[in-house]
Amino acid sequence: MTFSSEQDFLNQYNKKDFEAPLFTVDMAIFSVNAGQLQVLLIKRSNFPQKDKWALPGGFVDLSKDTNLMASAHRKLVEKTGLKSPHLEQVCTVGNPTRDPRGWAVTSLYFALIDFKEFQRIATEQTEYSEWVSITDAKKLDLAFDHLQLLDMAVERLSSKARYTALPVSLMPELFTLTELQQIYEIILGQSLEKKSFRRRMIEAGAVEETDQSKIAGKRPAQLYKYALDSFDFHFPRILEYPRDSLDKS
Repeated sequence: MTFSSEQDFLNQYNKKDFEAPLFTVDMAIFSVNAGQLQVLLIKRSNFPQKDKWALPGGFVDLSKDTNLMASAHRKLVEKTGLKSPHLEQVCTVGNPTRDPRGWAVTSLYFALIDFKEFQRIATEQTEYSEWVSITDAKKLDLAFDHLQLLDMAVERLSSKARYTALPVSLMPELFTLTELQQIYEIILGQSLEKKSFRRRMIEAGAVEETDQSKIAGKRPAQLYKYALDSFDFHFPRILEYPRDSLDKS
């Protein structure tokens, strides 16, 4: 068949002539609580994979979502009732075996949200959800290929923590540098050298002193606040681990 113009072709084009894959977004939603990096899991209420734990997510809505990021933001709010200070695409995965319903593609995102803020928000989600430590989550028989997706999201988060200020998004408005270092160490699963960490944060201008302090231990500790516009600030150098900790690993 020949066409007289682009518009003529589009007028006669039938998108059902070609099969389309199932398309979803899935999210690894991270927070820190009780000294652990945790991920939000939902228990699937419907088939397939009913009653299995899974990462939150859902199908792209062609009538509502202007792009994939919009899909991810929509599902994040549906599942948590919160917007994240950072939502980032990790990768796109697609094959004929990852979903029993057919050839399926998912766009994987990770988000960071404040655990305490989440506890105060009532959501309208229909699925039961629970915060699970990363260690425990990796022991579960997660639905579909979500264990592999979780591994990829954790790796991306850990990598970003080594060269960006992203972990600061999990802090309250005011915090001590010791508290901030603890968040970094929890995400990285690695201890950091105190003086080097403080120098990194201050010299880069990522944090600034306030006129407030709080009692930490037996003496007051200086309170800081985040000083930049974006949590995706890139430090000049990647965060290095203490040499003695590397020798022990």
